[in-house]
Amino acid sequence: MSKRLMERMLGMFRSRTQVGVDRAGNHYFSRVEEVDGAMKEKRWIEFKGDRDPTTVPVEWICWLNGQRKKAPTPEELAELEARRERVKQNVELLKKKEEEERRAGVRPVKTIGKTDTPNLRSFTQQFPGTSEDKKKGLEKVSKPSGATDAEDATTDNDRCVRIQKFFSKCCNLC
Repeated sequence: MSKRLMERMLGMFRSRTQVGVDRAGNHYFSRVEEVDGAMKEKRWIEFKGDRDPTTVPVEWICWLNGQRKKAPTPEELAELEARRERVKQNVELLKKKEEEERRAGVRPVKTIGKTDTPNLRSFTQQFPGTSEDKKKGLEKVSKPSGATDAEDATTDNDRCVRIQKFFSKCCNLC
């Protein structure tokens, strides 16, 4: 005899409680047994016909895994099935509506995310030497006529020091 058959025969003699049946005819059982000195509930399913786990409803899967304490009631299962059917119908209606709009060419353009860029004027005004006309950053900054590389380095160092002071003040406020 196979191991599975032996287990099924022994299961008939053990105390087990049928908890429910789903629409596919699968039966759900539970039994309290002692494991390592502690009483634990064992839950399992007996499939009707072929063993297809894709036919098990989500609510029963949650109960089998212990995510639910109580088994789903037939009323709850009927309500959830009706909700799923309504969602399917709504999806179909939306698909038809989108297809009609696409054919008619009246489909509105959807933008995702921010439409405006942030206003950084208040931030840039905190640093002397920056002006309103330098909106694109360092790309438009040009070297003044007659300026040397040493003068540029001094100006850059001054800016770095001012920026470091600004951020150190911000960090101290946090």
